[in-house]
Amino acid sequence: SQLFIKDLHFDGVPIRIYLPRKASASKRRGVIFIHGGCGIFGSIRSYERICRYIARKSDSVVVSVGYHLAPEHKYPAQTLECLTATVHFLKTAETYGVDPARIIVCGDSVGGTFTTSVCQILGHRTDIPKIRAQVLIYPFLQALNFNLPSHQKNAAVGFLSRERTVHFILKYLNKDCSLKEPILAGSHVPENINLKYRKWINPDLIPDVFKLGYKPPLPALFSPQVHEEVQELFEPWFSPLLAEDADICGLPDTCIVTCEHDVLRDDGLLYKKRLEDNNIRVTWHHVEKGFH
Repeated sequence: SQLFIKDLHFDGVPIRIYLPRKASASKRRGVIFIHGGCGIFGSIRSYERICRYIARKSDSVVVSVGYHLAPEHKYPAQTLECLTATVHFLKTAETYGVDPARIIVCGDSVGGTFTTSVCQILGHRTDIPKIRAQVLIYPFLQALNFNLPSHQKNAAVGFLSRERTVHFILKYLNKDCSLKEPILAGSHVPENINLKYRKWINPDLIPDVFKLGYKPPLPALFSPQVHEEVQELFEPWFSPLLAEDADICGLPDTCIVTCEHDVLRDDGLLYKKRLEDNNIRVTWHHVEKGFH
């Protein structure tokens, strides 16, 4: 009763828009919401209650993006659709009573991945309004190291185990699931890439309080065949933690939410450090009893 809800298409991308019915004296804030689900599950409908809640509680116009799912729609179609919908809303915000200077992009899990990519891609664009902030809720941000402290600690926890994470990645990319074990071990990463990204993906960068019981894994034997099969894992669109500093510098204010009982916890912690090292303002919320 408090919201006007409508299904539309933004340049061909399905979206659902939630507009508060009550008149506003000034232009409202806008929220672009990108749902999670590993790129293979989830929908506008499954995030209906969350989007209604955000719209009501923050008195904002919410745009929920219904990107098409993999593997039927091949990677990176999902990132491209989220990008298309975001650009469209930034350009047409005033049509919906939204201040284009007060639009945030928000996503959970792989929605956080897509949010991160969209913000990295648009960071230096001058032909459209700047995104005001990004909200990353337990985002997936890298596919190089699945032996970080949070992967070890939460290897068998709840909905998203360590093994399931890699299984879903392979399903998303439409790859053979026999690649799971070598990727979990790290056999897909050549030494030169390990060395290059050690400054950003490294258990030494995780605060000690999160490393209780952590055991550094034995070095994996590199497999050129596996590496060749999963080239996508090394692209910043898939692993946004691998983006160059030039792309990180253009990012908006950021809120990162991590959960203690989550294999992806350390992705969020590592990205938090990267952003802070590049003088991006970060607000961090850690849910100590939270699960993915």
